[in-house]
Amino acid sequence: MAQSILSTMSRALTGTLVVTEPLNFWAGKRMKPREEKKAEPVFEPATGRVLHQLVPCGAEEVDEAIQSAHSAYLKWSKLSGMERARVMLEAARITRERREEIAKLEVINNGKCITEALVDIDVASQTMEFYAGMAGTLTGQHIQLPGGAFAYSRREPLGVCAGIGAFNYPFQISVTKSAPALACGNAMVFKPSPMTPLTAVIMAEIYKEAGVPDGLFCVVQGGAETGSLLCHHPKIAKISFTGSVPTGKKIMEMSAKGVKQVTLELGGKSPLIIFKDCDLENAVRGALMANFLTQGQVCCNGTRVFVQREIMPQFLEEVVKRTKTIAVGDPLLESTRMGAMISKPQLDKALGFVTQAKKEGAKVLCGGEAFVPSDPKLKGGYFMSPCVLDNCRDDMTCVKEEIFGPVMSVLPFDNEEEVIQRANNTTYGLASGVFTRDISRAHRVAERLEAGTCFINNYNSIAVEMPFGGYKMSGFGRENGQVTIEYYSQLKTVVVELGDVENHF
Repeated sequence: MAQSILSTMSRALTGTLVVTEPLNFWAGKRMKPREEKKAEPVFEPATGRVLHQLVPCGAEEVDEAIQSAHSAYLKWSKLSGMERARVMLEAARITRERREEIAKLEVINNGKCITEALVDIDVASQTMEFYAGMAGTLTGQHIQLPGGAFAYSRREPLGVCAGIGAFNYPFQISVTKSAPALACGNAMVFKPSPMTPLTAVIMAEIYKEAGVPDGLFCVVQGGAETGSLLCHHPKIAKISFTGSVPTGKKIMEMSAKGVKQVTLELGGKSPLIIFKDCDLENAVRGALMANFLTQGQVCCNGTRVFVQREIMPQFLEEVVKRTKTIAVGDPLLESTRMGAMISKPQLDKALGFVTQAKKEGAKVLCGGEAFVPSDPKLKGGYFMSPCVLDNCRDDMTCVKEEIFGPVMSVLPFDNEEEVIQRANNTTYGLASGVFTRDISRAHRVAERLEAGTCFINNYNSIAVEMPFGGYKMSGFGRENGQVTIEYYSQLKTVVVELGDVENHF
């Protein structure tokens, strides 16, 4: 079924796809919804067309998927790390082989431009390869005890894990969560965002083709109700969630009832600090990367851009000039650099932030309006012109709240101590950035910024080898890097006595 969809992608054009195949997957195959009730339309962001009618999974379906995953877990967890690695490497190979087709399907469902989507699929392949390499290295310790006794530790899988994804990186997130889980010997039931349900099932079919036991990676579709069923199910050992702070709080609350492990990768309002001694060209490029990837719908974006007052005029002139040249339009065209936002409500929300910013005294230097491309088939799409706001203050709504759209707020600062205090004055702590030629300052500022990641002289340059996650209300736990193995496994200590037991009683 996946091949039939992917085989049409080479000829696919914006505004032509309709998906009728079922998007749930467990027991090694796609599963039709039990009842055609409560169907919700899935839209193509670039056109506003309906792509699919999504029926959410109910309690019976979620339970069936979890039981299927548990059966697969019992087989998969008995394999050696090297045996698991071989299957994961095959999945990476298949993914790389079909990267262009998967990327096109991602673009049609998500709205981001094809150049970004291709990178996302490449990152997914690299993630599988990285954790395949980790699978054979999972070992414990030997501890010598007095009298010849000893202990050893075993790193064991958790069981069935639940992954709950976001709409901005649908395919990549399905791998970011499943690859370390599978490397450790777990199974996963994954629920994509109901706005982007198309590509997670492709990943499920790739895993099956690569040789995982049927049910090892299941996909259940739905919204909050389906997610709640996953969080409350007694056979789910861990939940990994990417999304908003309010939803993350609800997941924590639900998971607490079953004392389940949780990883939360939540929102952000990250600071990007540009000192006067920076390489201005690189700083401008960094600011664009920090604000306009995926139409600004990136949780770690550096949307509070602090610029030292002495270089503010030069920075604004150059960043506005570059922003005005960003090609907004058909996301399947290679010349496009900004596609469509995920939905009409999200577009309206971002436009509302710009309107509110103007009321509070901000100055719009460019963009901030609904954009209508010249191509007639894109007239109903959710496009917005990228926006740069000047004359911003720390107390403005656009500076305090996560917009999740292509809006850059620029703020002046005078000295290092002041800007660090202002940068940290937020409930979020996902990412941060600093541009300076002073290496001592760079490391000094990085140490003091209250965020899970700090980019020095770059921004949004994320790799699978690097741990990623937040401070404060941006969540806890980590994704990517070696450390993530600890979040998908548990330690058992085994104590061995070679002599007689002490006669204490």
